[in-house]
Amino acid sequence: MLILHACMDDDALWETRPVPVSPSPEGVFIINEGNFMYGNASLSYYDPVEKIILNDVFFNTNGLPLGDVALSMTIRGNLGYIVVNNSGRIYVIDLETFELKGKITGLTSPRYMHFVSDEKAYVTDLYAKAIAVVNPQTYEITGSIDVNNHESEFYQHSTEQMVQVGKYVFTNCWSFDNNILVIDTDTDQWVETIEVPVQPQSMVVDANDKIWVITDGGFPGSPFGHEAPTLVRIDAHERKTEKMYQFDLNDHAMSLAINKTKDTLYFINRHVYRHPVGSDDFPEIFIQSTSPADSYGGFRALGVDPASSEIYVGDAIDFVQPGIVYRFTPQGQPIDTLRVRISPGNFAFKVTTP
Repeated sequence: MLILHACMDDDALWETRPVPVSPSPEGVFIINEGNFMYGNASLSYYDPVEKIILNDVFFNTNGLPLGDVALSMTIRGNLGYIVVNNSGRIYVIDLETFELKGKITGLTSPRYMHFVSDEKAYVTDLYAKAIAVVNPQTYEITGSIDVNNHESEFYQHSTEQMVQVGKYVFTNCWSFDNNILVIDTDTDQWVETIEVPVQPQSMVVDANDKIWVITDGGFPGSPFGHEAPTLVRIDAHERKTEKMYQFDLNDHAMSLAINKTKDTLYFINRHVYRHPVGSDDFPEIFIQSTSPADSYGGFRALGVDPASSEIYVGDAIDFVQPGIVYRFTPQGQPIDTLRVRISPGNFAFKVTTP
């Protein structure tokens, strides 16, 4: 049954069940990756006011499987853009009804989407060696930004998350790489490279326009190298590394996030760590994980609500059973525990604008 499910057409309609739509103006979308090649990615929705979790809202609303490895979701206006990595597409849904509004196809291995304007967005890619330029209103690919590193023996550059300072977009190159690429949004060209430690995994921008990067250091036996994970601060204007905090060699740092006022960082290194951006002290453990140190799953996704600074932590457990999401106050006090679907890997926050 799993093999048949994995081979099914992503566009094949299934029988739907009515989804109770949340009346709250704020909510959290939980992107459940599922298992690679199983086509069992899913979308959950959480109402933080009523403390109601709705699982499988994409499938139950549209009668359509979400696809293979849902990686991220970007919200713009009243629409959500769900990037489904191994299916090579982006689904566009209405945030209030979860109804499918359109899709962007023709992508190789899409990872994240970043809006430059209402008419232009960038989509990073694991294998294309290019960043796709898309029109979010017409759902069309309108161009691409060549990021091929012809001088490397490795398959570079893969591109991942994106942050923007001024007219420049910065994207981290994670797979067998150690670079941050700088993109000029006026010309849609790669114009500069910033070298960082091995495998930059995620990024955020703080209130001072400093870019913070967490690197995972690779893995034992990696031909590109294996080193301790590192938290790095970069001056976005000077394009230089200013500060680094290095962890232990066998640590697994990931999932960097920032609070509402952009003055406090959070990330996962087995536990949840916290670090004020103005501090010179080493990052401290903020929320402890109960998973054993050598466990396969555990904490692996983190999101911070941009309106409330509440913290959401995704626990994959073992990547087989339905995962768990924990909700905490900004002070680290537990609020709620949610049972979601396989491998909760990312969060997208629907917030009211002032």
